[in-house]
Formats: sequence, structure tokens, C-alpha cells
Amino acid sequence: MGEEQTEGDKTAAEAKPGLSRRALMALVGTGAAGLAAGAAGAASVVAIANANGAGAANNPTLSYPFYGKHQAGIVTPAQDRMHFAAFDLAEGLGREELIELLSDWTYAASRITQGLEVSVSGAFDGSPMMPPDDTGEAVGISPAGLTVTFGFGKSLFETADGIDRFGLAAKLPKEFTDMPKMKNDFINRDQSDGDICIQACSNDPQVAVHAIRNLTRIAFGRAQLRWSQLGFGRTSSTSTAQETPRNLFGQKDGTMNLHAEEPELIDEHVWISGAGSAWSTGGSYLVARRINMTIEVWDGVQLGEQERVTGRNKRDGAPLSGGTEFSQPDFTAKGEDGQLLVDERSHVARVHPDNNDGIRMLRRGYNFVDGNDAQGRLNAGLFFIAFVSAPEQFAKVHQNMARDDLFVEYLKTTASSVFLVPPGMADGEYVGQQLFTA
Repeated sequence: MGEEQTEGDKTAAEAKPGLSRRALMALVGTGAAGLAAGAAGAASVVAIANANGAGAANNPTLSYPFYGKHQAGIVTPAQDRMHFAAFDLAEGLGREELIELLSDWTYAASRITQGLEVSVSGAFDGSPMMPPDDTGEAVGISPAGLTVTFGFGKSLFETADGIDRFGLAAKLPKEFTDMPKMKNDFINRDQSDGDICIQACSNDPQVAVHAIRNLTRIAFGRAQLRWSQLGFGRTSSTSTAQETPRNLFGQKDGTMNLHAEEPELIDEHVWISGAGSAWSTGGSYLVARRINMTIEVWDGVQLGEQERVTGRNKRDGAPLSGGTEFSQPDFTAKGEDGQLLVDERSHVARVHPDNNDGIRMLRRGYNFVDGNDAQGRLNAGLFFIAFVSAPEQFAKVHQNMARDDLFVEYLKTTASSVFLVPPGMADGEYVGQQLFTA
């Protein structure tokens, strides 16, 4: 806040468009091992898509602007596929080098979201004696609505042992708090958190994987992949033009989600306002929770009990108090037996805004199936993503759910992360530039 811009900051901010020399060298240095890992990821996500009959997107030529007031991939209509990745910055990386990395990532993301390769040389026009700048597997596919969204972890500002690596500790917003431990948390820290996250969403799985694969290559020597998650079959709608999808329990998921067509509610519940640090105004907090579902147990539960647990009719998603999918639940309505039609411990009752001080969030999660566990059960569930204006919003609702929700019996949260998604940027700026120059 009011800090003078360093020479390194100025250099990065004023750099000509294109990848830095360090990024180009990184593309050479990734080697065959890195490429093989990326190819394996692409193969697995394509297999998931084919297994679910995804086929080609309805509008594969669809593209969204990369630059703007807010980052794309938040209120953008939720795409069908996702590749989410978190990175740790290399030990000894300096502030100038961090800015250079963000500039390189911005340049590459601005191209691939428009269906271009990561650089002008791309996959085919570079030196035949050097690895190509772009891996090439997305050439000819088109962006299919690709968005690339960046977020900053709390450790970017200050490490757990109090080290301020990049001179950013004073810029850490006071509302950037960690998630409290919930009742059903069995958190694997190696699959949580990170210095920087990248969310790539597209209607084509190979396009999303291509984005993470190539941004990982560009970061070689400056940042390494900490963890990643593939997702398929969006579990919420972020536009009124989209139908409510179903999760792996067969339930309509996210019926009361916020939509892009509700700008006043989005401003209130999603975008960071003047209450936070000035540099983060217009950004949002991304909460990611990897929630394993006990699929086999749920599959043996009677239909009536499944509906009691969720508080909604499984066929059409209407609340058990009556009406249609989008009818507001009546938590006081009783049946002929005198019992509440919507159980007070049902999922809809525990997370509804009326029972959480009016708190709402923008959900943008995905299903995942990562093979099976040692007992032969599906390692599957929901990669829950929510965008909120402050982490405490999510924490309050989720604590209310974890304490009493009947649904918790069938869920186990295995990873949890919080990232601050900086506001959007203009052409010629780099992601998070406000943090370094404000």
C-alpha cells in the first residue's frame, strides 16, 4: 500500500509482449519426463470424457476474453471439464523472478484462451534442434470456452514460519484466513494449499489439460507442481441459461447457486470490495475442497432416505415442502404425521441462506473419479470450488453443515485450500500486477 515500485517491477510491467528468455529456456529444460507426465494426464482426462459420452462441445469455437475487470472462469458459464493445479515457487526465487513468471504465464494464457499456441513459434515453427514451445496436442481443437484463472495462496505473502520471501507480507489482507477444521475433515496437506493456483476450464478436456501442461513447462525452474485435480461434469450452473446438473449421488446440485445474471448479489457475495486491501478489490477468494463420496454406501440407501438427507425430491430437485426445483423451501411445513416435511438436519436446511445469516456463494465444482482404492471402492466425489468475498463466509456455512448435516455421513473431505484470486487486468498488464505496484 503506497510502496514504491522497484526497478524489477517496472521492467516486468513495461516488458514487450512475449515469453521471457527464462521461459523459453524452461521449455527446453523440461525434458522428456515432464512431457510424459503431461501426456499421461491428458490421456486420463480424455478417457474420463469418453467414458461419459461427453463428445465434442456444442460450440467448440466459443472463446471468452482473457483481459477485463475480473478474471474469467468465475462468473463465466461453467464449462464441462476442469484441470486445477497448485504450484510451489522454487526456493531462492526472487521478487523480480516471480513477476517475470507471472508475466510469462499471463502472456501464454492470453493466447491459449483464444485458441492460439503459447508463443508465436508454437508447436511447429521453432528450431528443429530444440523442443517446440507448445506441446501441440490442442492445435486444431479450438479453445472450446477455455478460461484460465490464477489465485495466490497465503504462503505467497508469508510462509508458515514467518518468512517474507517477496516483500508481500504487509499486503496480506486481514480477512485472508485459513479454513477451520471441520467434523468430516481428513486433510492430506500434500494435496492442499500452494503458493499459486491455476484453474483451467474448457468444454474440451484436452484443451484444459493442454493449458496446465504448458503453463507447468513455462514455470520450470521457477515453480513446481504441488498437486492437481482433473474434473468432469460440472456440478453447478453459473448462468440461468444452464440447467442444474447432477452430482455422483444422482442429485441435482447447486439449485440455489448464484448466477452471472444477478450482478447485485455477485457484487455482495463474490467480489472483494473496499473492506479488503485496495489491491485486491474486484478479486475473489477461491475455496477448494476435495470431498470423497462413499458411493457404494449411498447406492444402498433407500430412495426415501436419500431424499430426506438432501431435503429434495431426487427426480426434479424440488424441496420436499413442495413446488418446483427453484421454489423456496418451507422449513415450517409439516406432513399429516405432524413431522417437518424438510428435515431440519437435511442438507438444504443446513446450507440455506435463511439459516446462515443470508450468506451465499458462487459454486463452481466438478465431479471426479480417480480410479479405486485398495478395497476396490471408487475413489470418487466432488471437487468443490466456491468463490466468496471472504473465506469466513464459506467457513460459517460449512461449519453449520459439518456439525448437523445428515449428508456428512456419506462424505469425507480429503483436501482443502484457500486462494485469493486477484482482480482482472488490462492488455499489457500481468496477473496480480496490482499487488506489486499498489
